[in-house]
Amino acid sequence: MMIAREHGADGRPVTGEGGFTLLELLVVIAILGLLAAIVAPQALRYLGSSKSQTAKVQIRNIASAMELYRFDNGGPPPQAAGLEALVKAPASAAAWNGPYLPQASALIDPWGKPYQFKAPGEHGEFDIFTLGSDGAPGGTGEAKDVGNW
Repeated sequence: MMIAREHGADGRPVTGEGGFTLLELLVVIAILGLLAAIVAPQALRYLGSSKSQTAKVQIRNIASAMELYRFDNGGPPPQAAGLEALVKAPASAAAWNGPYLPQASALIDPWGKPYQFKAPGEHGEFDIFTLGSDGAPGGTGEAKDVGNW
């Protein structure tokens, strides 16, 4: 019995052992490197702005919970009680009907720092804010302060 062999266009037998040349591999690696150099900065910029957007949404949720607290107790919690009053009843809140937020982890900003609270606030009855990625007042971009004002 004879085994039939396939032949390529050049007449040589096809052995089934295909591969890439070093030059082909270098070209692919160069293309991947260029794509990474172009895409990575855009992805990092998007990731940074998404943290600011997340902080805005979380602050709105905390402010809504604060409104419920205010309706039940006649005003925002005292400065000493802080935002924890939305999760655990402070001693000064006789009409507390919470928790107004499901978990204390809702009081942590996207950069891992606790949201800040002032009552009375500089921008309203109460201020809820984060100082951004740098943890310092002011700033631009991801270091910009985000608040309920």
